[in-house]
Amino acid sequence: MNAEERSKKAVALFTEGYNCSQAVALAFDDLLPIDRDVLARIASSFGGGMGRLREVCGCVSGMAAVVGALYGFSGAETGGAKAEHYALVRRLAEEFRAESGSIVCRELLGGAASGGTPAPRTPQFYAERPCAVLVARAAAITQRYIDEREAEK
Repeated sequence: MNAEERSKKAVALFTEGYNCSQAVALAFDDLLPIDRDVLARIASSFGGGMGRLREVCGCVSGMAAVVGALYGFSGAETGGAKAEHYALVRRLAEEFRAESGSIVCRELLGGAASGGTPAPRTPQFYAERPCAVLVARAAAITQRYIDEREAEK
């Protein structure tokens, strides 16, 4: 699947009602060594900038989850593998920031308040928020990195 196809898959998941983190992570479910339901449950915590705290955008958290599942370390790492993986996460987050202006949910949403009940997914919800564009962007960034890594093999 190319970056455009991943982006479309992420947007479709978002418009089905998945949160931003879930939409990005689940767009890669065919590549990840994890059950889809478990992946959706893990990613569910990071929507709204982590439980509507409006901190790091769930799209960025979804990217980190994908590259963690594919390329992360699994032991009690204190050296090179940890440093390399963290550098990768920063690289992807910086690319997202360069394209989006921020990686912080409340900034991306124009100062949206934290807490409260998630808004119903209505046509107005989708029209007022940049989230569909952001999940598409995050999925494309992630897929381009995967393609780049595969090309280096």
